[in-house]
Amino acid sequence: MIFSMTGFAALEQPIENATLLLELRAVNSRYLDMHFKLDESLRSLEPTIRELLSTHLSRGKLECKVHLIQRSQSNHAPKLDEQLMQQLATLQARTQTLFPESRALSVADILRWPGVVMHDELSQASLIEDVKQLVERGLQDLNASRQREGEKLKALILDRLQQIEALVAKVKPLLPELNKDYQLKLETKLHETLKTIDQDRIAQELVLFAQRIDVDEELSRLTAHISEVKRILNSNVPAGKRLDFLMQELNREANTLGSKSVSVHTTQVSMELKVLIEQMREQIQNIE
Repeated sequence: MIFSMTGFAALEQPIENATLLLELRAVNSRYLDMHFKLDESLRSLEPTIRELLSTHLSRGKLECKVHLIQRSQSNHAPKLDEQLMQQLATLQARTQTLFPESRALSVADILRWPGVVMHDELSQASLIEDVKQLVERGLQDLNASRQREGEKLKALILDRLQQIEALVAKVKPLLPELNKDYQLKLETKLHETLKTIDQDRIAQELVLFAQRIDVDEELSRLTAHISEVKRILNSNVPAGKRLDFLMQELNREANTLGSKSVSVHTTQVSMELKVLIEQMREQIQNIE
C-alpha cells in the first residue's frame, strides 16, 4: 500500500458548550516535520497531538490547526471579567496621558479582548479526550486522502516500469548482432591500419573489447531492480526512501548502457530509459 505525503483533512466536532475545529494539511518533505497552530486554551495538548500524529506518519511536512469556539449556554448570560476590564481602563488612561490624540477603546474592542467575555469552563479531562478523538478521525480522513493519491502515483510508476521492460525486451535480442557487426567493422579497420601487427594480437584485442562493450549484465540488473521496485510498491511499509535508492541504481545501469553503446539504437534506448527513470524519480519524491 503506497501513501503519498500530500493530503488534507478538515473536521469539526461539537462538544459541551463549544465546537472543536481541526485542519490537517500535509505536503512532501524528506523527514517528518510537524507544525502546530493551536488556540491558547489548547496549547498544553500539543505533546498529546504530536504523539498521535507521529504514530501514523513517518515522512512529510504536516500543519495541524485546532481551534476551540466556545458558546454560552442559552440559559446563561455571558459573563464579563470586570477585573480585566478595570486593568484595560487603567492602561488606556495612562496611554492617553502620554498620547492625548490616541483613540479610546470602543465597546467592540473591549468585548473582543481575549478573556473579557468569560465562558463556562470546560472539563480539561473531557477536552483532552474530545481532541484526541477528533485528531484520530482527522488522521483517518488524511490517510484516506494520502492513500488515494498514493494509488495514482503507484499506477504512474508501474506504467513507466512497463515501458522500461518493453525497451529491455526489445534491445536485448539485438545486442549480439549489433556487437558482431561492430566488431567486424572494427576488425576491418584494424587490418587496414595495422597490417604489420600480429593477427593473434588483433584477435586478443577484439576479445577484450567485446568484453568491455558487453551490456548483458547491466540489462540483467535493470530487470532485477524493476522486480524489486514492484515488490516494494506492493508492500505495507513506507517505501519512499527505498524507491528513491532504486531509482539511483536504475539510472546507474542506464548510464552504463549508454557509455558502452556501440550503435545509435542502444544509445537511443539508454536515453529513453533515463527519461522514464527521471519521471519515476519525480513521482517518488512525494511517496512516504
